Amino acid sequence: MASLETPVCDFGSPAPDFSLPGVDGKTWTRDDCKGERGLLVMFICNHCPYVQAVRDRIVRDARELAALGIGCVAIMSNDVDDYPEDSFENMQRVAAEFAFPFPYVLDESQAVARAYGAVCTPDFFGYDANLWLQYRGRLDASRKEAAPAEVRRDLFEAMKQIAETGAGPAEQIPSMGCSIKWRAE
Repeated sequence: MASLETPVCDFGSPAPDFSLPGVDGKTWTRDDCKGERGLLVMFICNHCPYVQAVRDRIVRDARELAALGIGCVAIMSNDVDDYPEDSFENMQRVAAEFAFPFPYVLDESQAVARAYGAVCTPDFFGYDANLWLQYRGRLDASRKEAAPAEVRRDLFEAMKQIAETGAGPAEQIPSMGCSIKWRAE
């Protein structure tokens, strides 16, 4: 399992559109997921220890961000043939177990991950109300284990700032996680 860091935020990049099946039986688009003040796109999966360590925090932050007008979506782009723990059925199980308050969608072709430039799980993309990229950083100081509860909530604070001002923070710390499991071509 290769650990990777996300690239620096490319401020102002547009959010690519998508239409992906959700674990709830609906097909979700980017605009369906967008909130009045922005959109948080999260690339996650079920098996990654970096994601497992913070699932509860992702759910907490998504709930609080919804109250600020930020919509959220989680996209799973791993090759499920090589990683069956990330199968659609297991996505449904995890979403129910953790009561995901956001769509959890499958990017089976991996085209959406490529369009966004996602490199790892978790990988967070925070957009303003016009769907321009304002944040590409970490959730918090957690790695394969959750950081102490009182650590700075980097992602939440950045998205709150975007909701209030339309601009993300100039200083951002990259997210770190397991590489996306790309299909052999």
